Amino acid sequence: MNDTVKADSLVTLHFRVALPEGGQALISTFESTPATLQLGGGELAPALEARLAGLEVGSHHVFELEPGEVFGEHKADLVERFARRDIPADIELDVHSVIEFTDNDGNKFPGLVRELDAESALIDFNHPLAGRAVRFEVEVIGVS
Repeated sequence: MNDTVKADSLVTLHFRVALPEGGQALISTFESTPATLQLGGGELAPALEARLAGLEVGSHHVFELEPGEVFGEHKADLVERFARRDIPADIELDVHSVIEFTDNDGNKFPGLVRELDAESALIDFNHPLAGRAVRFEVEVIGVS
């Protein structure tokens, strides 16, 4: 039986992703069923997968990841102002709401409404945690 996580392991684990300053979990399995993830398959961000490599079954670790390391840097060119007339009328606009846009190829992109005025909406297409430090807590339960 293999008891150490490798780059291509199928891993059963509890994990929690939180902001270090607030400590509130953004994602957590500790209060429910553990997750089973295939490493190398894109189920976790590469920076998180890299922290798992070499960990042993039964171990519990907390990693502090640098701003931008997990979800990338915040990119100003992914923030765009749209005229309200160019946003479909059936989309309800509120500050901090997420709306979905579809490009000409049918790809969908969520955008966070950052600002709203009578004429326009400022939409941020960055990941909500882009440019933020992340606290990653993990307990390895099984490896295969």
